[in-house]
Amino acid sequence: MQSTEASTSMEVETVSTETKNVVSTLPPKPQFDPLKPHEMNDGRIQFRKVSVPPHRYTPLKKAWMEIYTPIYEQMKIDIRMNLKARKVELKTRADTPDISNLQKCADFVHAFMLGFDVIDAIALLRVDELYVESFEIKDVKTLRGEHLSRAIGRLSGKAGKTKFAIENATKTRIVIADTKIHILGSFANIKIARDSLCSLILGSPAGKVYSKLRAVTARLAERF
Repeated sequence: MQSTEASTSMEVETVSTETKNVVSTLPPKPQFDPLKPHEMNDGRIQFRKVSVPPHRYTPLKKAWMEIYTPIYEQMKIDIRMNLKARKVELKTRADTPDISNLQKCADFVHAFMLGFDVIDAIALLRVDELYVESFEIKDVKTLRGEHLSRAIGRLSGKAGKTKFAIENATKTRIVIADTKIHILGSFANIKIARDSLCSLILGSPAGKVYSKLRAVTARLAERF
């Protein structure tokens, strides 16, 4: 019995030495350099095109350098205006630091086309978690004629007072273009601004909307 036990222990020892030899003969772990952003996409160049509506053509001409400089120099994205197709064209280059920069730049240009100022829209390049949400007055309530005009008047207020109050309270930017409304901001702030605008469309007086806004923004301030 003792001899068999001794032989099995010897076998175990020999097996363990064999595995050690196998481990020692394995090739060294390869060390790869991190991929460059343009190599992640098999070296393919990516494009985005943003249409220019007729009424934003002149503002785009005036603000071209303000749009071009941060996109080309900071985000390292090529940009040009295609006069024939009336589109702003964007494409990645070899030294683009992050592939997501292309989409950020496209969102920035699109926000400008919707009517936002460059200084407001440029936040889309600088800050993550910013969005643009658009809706129409008829999505909230079907209004025609003078009723529609009065609703647009309620949204803006005298000399834009109501709009500015909602913007400052919710830390958003709002563009009212005829019956379309565009809101730029974070997800939670867009929701608060949208609720206030919907209340105004449905006929709530501005005073009631202000008091509700004060309560909601105070609650938000407590949370943070």
